[in-house]
Amino acid sequence: MTFQGKVALITGGNSGIGRAAALAFAREGARVAIAARNRERGEAVAREIHEKGGEAVFFPTDVSKPAEIEALFRRTIEKWGRMDCAFNNAAGYSGAFSLTADFSEQEFDETIAVDLKGVWLCMKHEIRQMLAQNPAGGSIVNTASVNGLGGIATGALYSAAKAGVIALTKSAAQEYARHGIRVNVLVPGAFLTPMLEHNMDRASGGDPERRRQAEQRYVAFTPAGRIADPAEAAEAVVWMCSPSASYLHGHSLILDGGMTSLFR
Repeated sequence: MTFQGKVALITGGNSGIGRAAALAFAREGARVAIAARNRERGEAVAREIHEKGGEAVFFPTDVSKPAEIEALFRRTIEKWGRMDCAFNNAAGYSGAFSLTADFSEQEFDETIAVDLKGVWLCMKHEIRQMLAQNPAGGSIVNTASVNGLGGIATGALYSAAKAGVIALTKSAAQEYARHGIRVNVLVPGAFLTPMLEHNMDRASGGDPERRRQAEQRYVAFTPAGRIADPAEAAEAVVWMCSPSASYLHGHSLILDGGMTSLFR
C-alpha cells in the first residue's frame, strides 16, 4: 500500500475523477480528506471508503470561497497533522456554451473563481503546510483539460481558466522542487464524468438522438475509440503522487486517448 499512513486531500472528490481518485488513494492506504460542495455525494464517498476498510472524512467546501478553503485546511490538519498529497480537481459548469463576446462578466468571474483562483488558493495552503511539516515535502496534482492546451469554440472562459492552471502548475513546480514538493498537472480528455454528461445533455437540448450523436463525436475525436472511465485518470493521479514518480516535476500528463496527438 503505497500511501500507508499518508494524508491525501482531494477537491471535487465527490464525483467523477475526484471520486475515483479518493477511492484509489484510500485503497493504497491513504487517509483521505474529501472536499466538495454537495454534502450528500461527498458523505457517500466517505462511507464507501469506510465500508472498504479505509479512512476518509468529508468537508463541505466551495473552493470559490477563501474562508471555506481556510476551514478545509484547518480541519484537515487538526485531524491528521500533515498533508502528503493534494489533488486540486474541483471545477464548475460555467464558462462554456457561449461565444466569447456573449459571456457575462458574472460568468467570467464565476469561472475564474472556481477553476483557477480556487486551485491557486488551495495550492497556497498546501505548499505552506508541506514546507512547514516534518518531514517536509509532498506532491500536488492539479486538473486542467485538453481545452486548456489551445482553446475551443464556445468554451473560451473554461479553456482560459484551464490554460491558467497549466501555467500556474509549471511555475510552482520550478519554485518548490528543491524544497521536496512536486507539482504536476493532469490534462484529461473525454472521461465519463457528470461534467461531460452535463455538457452532452446541454449540447443535445434533451433530444436522445442528438445526445447519442454528441457522444459519438467525442468517440470519433479519440484515436482510442472510446470515452474513458474516471478510474483510469485516478490511477494516473495516484502514480503522479507516488514515489515511483519522484523525478516528475512541472509535467503536463495528457491523458486523452490520443485526442490531441495530431497537434502536439
